[in-house]
Amino acid sequence: MSDVVAADVKNILDTSLEDADINAYIGAAIALVDSVVGTVTDALKFEIVRWLAAHLIASTREQQIAEATAGPASVKFQGHTGLGLNSTQYGQQVKVLDASGKLAALDKQKVAASLFAIGSFE
Repeated sequence: MSDVVAADVKNILDTSLEDADINAYIGAAIALVDSVVGTVTDALKFEIVRWLAAHLIASTREQQIAEATAGPASVKFQGHTGLGLNSTQYGQQVKVLDASGKLAALDKQKVAASLFAIGSFE
């Protein structure tokens, strides 16, 4: 179990999310670290979970602004879809912390998808 709380994530990520929302991301990070990384020291797990939760937030609800202009209004966000952990500075830090490389390896997995067409429901 990780002792990461919302305040720990807020120490590295400027966010206006409520603690309950941040806790949901922390829960997801814990589940992923437990299932993929395996056994690490408590201190290292704390850091991986904290930075992974920040990555999940920054890549979904609170995308980080990389560039903004005033007129006519324009904004560019950090990261690119499909880059996995490389898409945010927080995810890049996760890769540094996870010496096993197992979280980074998830970026390389290919998922096969199938599409079926149904002619009619009648």
